[in-house]
This record gives sequence, structure tokens and C-alpha cells, in this order.
Amino acid sequence: MQARDYHQYKTVAMAAVLESHARLSAQYECIVVEGAGSPAEINLRDRDIANMGFAEAVDCPVILVADIDRGGVFAHIVGTLSCLSPSERARILGFVINRFRGDIGLLQPGLDWLERETGKPVLAVLPYLHGLYLDAEDAVQPAQTGRGAFKVVVPSPPRMSNHTDFDALRAHPDVDLRFVREGETIPPADLIILPGSKNTRGDLSWLRDQGWPTAITRHLRYGGKLIGICGGFQMLGTQVRDPHGVEGRAGESEGLGLLALTTTMTQEKRLSQANGVCAFDGSGAKVEGYEIHMGASQGAALDLPAFLIDGQPEGACSADGQVLGTYLHGLFDHPDACAALLRWAGAQTLHRVDTGALREASLDRLADPAQPLFDRLRSLPTFR
Repeated sequence: MQARDYHQYKTVAMAAVLESHARLSAQYECIVVEGAGSPAEINLRDRDIANMGFAEAVDCPVILVADIDRGGVFAHIVGTLSCLSPSERARILGFVINRFRGDIGLLQPGLDWLERETGKPVLAVLPYLHGLYLDAEDAVQPAQTGRGAFKVVVPSPPRMSNHTDFDALRAHPDVDLRFVREGETIPPADLIILPGSKNTRGDLSWLRDQGWPTAITRHLRYGGKLIGICGGFQMLGTQVRDPHGVEGRAGESEGLGLLALTTTMTQEKRLSQANGVCAFDGSGAKVEGYEIHMGASQGAALDLPAFLIDGQPEGACSADGQVLGTYLHGLFDHPDACAALLRWAGAQTLHRVDTGALREASLDRLADPAQPLFDRLRSLPTFR
């Protein structure tokens, strides 16, 4: 939707939001509701479904979190309060100042002033923690370029989906991962990965406008490897059809022609967890992931599967071994599959990245300094 259309749609969406909240309330004693953006966006307040509009609708308490690393934290908090209605200000229990680094003693005069000025407590000051491995929410995280010798390039089209597919590669010490956005020069790489898409035909058109087919042809001619994930897999075929207009305007588009298959968009979405082994290299390395896509693919390319999921063939490989396509998201998350895919692509590395272990360690690092905040909240009457 365009922004104006979405703003009008929020009145419909609010009913679904409240229905979800009621369902969760019947199952759980405590619900944590994360806002989006700022609660002081007064131009959008009349149809707000994610911040104070929701809080008022379900009568829940609010904690205002401010990022001190951006600067102006006291003005941010006081200015936000001044933009709220009296009932909205009343439901704010206090403040959390996030991403602080330095001497807390130097911050204390500011905290004292803030509590006097607002009449509300500072519930916690949380430290800036570096090197966390956490799943991104809804935006592509900047890649840490220049880390490793093995170059991986990912186009970043406007309707890209499931960008967390690349988190394991971002965390790998021997991989230099780069997302290439609109208008940027396509650099040389060892491996190109076409990501998932919310609109395969639309993003396929974007790839053509940005010169990716020519770059991919040159990349393959010089011996590089290519992977297509979900929508990117569909683009590798000869044709993508959308007769019902599921992802956009009804019609069909010519694919990149690198795998002998065609894809037809269906009105039913496939949702499934996946466990299996790698078939593209005969290693039998374990792979785990999930499928979430519209459309089904058919063609001779599927006779050379990329994986075996529950004993069934999945994905496709080209006869020359340079192109691999799959519907599996999260295919790099298991360290065995990640190692096998990097070996197939030509990487010389012995490092193994366990994203599950990295995530749990990061969550523990987050939880430790936050424990005093949780204890403080438990002491408040509203949270008893």
C-alpha cells in the first residue's frame, strides 16, 4: 500500500490487532507490547495502532525508552511527553535510557533533573552492548564489509524479504558480505545470492533495470557461483506466471533462464518447517530451514535437487554445478549446511558459525544488565 492508503486502512487493522491482544490475554499473564516509531507522531495519532492509540484502547501501562547514543535524550523524553494527551502522559510509568556508555556518575545530575521535571522515575539506564548477534526486525542490517576474503554479493531490491537468511554469513569471519542497493555498482564476487521477494516479478524487473542479468552472466562465465532463495529461485527459471495477480498485476515475466523450470503463483501460501540433508554436493550435511512462499515450480531442473527434505527432493542445481536454487529460508543457519554451501561456492575456510549459540549468548548478555529493571517493574503496583 501507499502510505496514505495504509493510514486509512489502520481502522480496519486495529480490529485485528485488538483481536490478537484478546487472544493472547486469555493465554498469558504478561504481554510485552513493543511500539513502532515514536509515540509523539501527532500527525498520525488519529489512527495509531502501534503506540499510544493501542495503549489507550487496551488500557495498558507504558514505559518510554530513549536512545542516549543518538544524543539529546533529555529533550527527547520531555518533548515526547509534551506532545501526548493528559491521559497518555498519565499511563507512562517511567523511562528507560538505553545504549549508555561512560561514567554513570556524570549522567546522574541529568537523571535527577528529569525526574524533578516530569515527576516520573528513571526505571533503568542500560549499557551500550557491542557485538550482539540478534535477528533484525524489518530492515536490512548494514553488512560488515571487508572482514573476510570470500566475497558474497546480494542485490537488495525494494521488495526483498527474509533478509535474516544472510545473518550467518554476516557473522562469518571469513566472509565479506555486501548488499547492493539501487544505483550502486555491482562489485565482483565469489558468490551471488538472489534473495527472497514479496513480489517476484516486480523485483525481477528491478534486477533487469539495475543490470544484474549482465553482471550474473559475466560472474558465471568467470566461474562464480549463484544461489537463488525462494523468490530468487523462481527468478532463475525461464518464466514466472501470476495469472491471479497474487503478488501484483496479473501476467507473466521472462525469468533469467539459468534453470529449466517455470513458476506459477498460487493463491495458497506454503508454510512449513524443513529438516533434511544437502544433496548438491553429496555430503549429506544437515540442513534446517522453513518455507513461506506463494507459487509452485515445475521443470527438468528439479531432477537435480539441491536438498533432500524428509527424503523428498527440494530445489534444483544446474548441470554444470554453478547455479543452485531452493525454497528454503534459513539455509545457512545450521553450521553443517553453511560449511557445505561455502565449500561448494569455493570458500577456503574451516570456521563454523553456530547462529543458535550466538543468538542465545547475545540474549544472555542483554538479560544480565536488564535484570534490575525487571526487579523494579515487579515492585510497581501496576505490574503485580
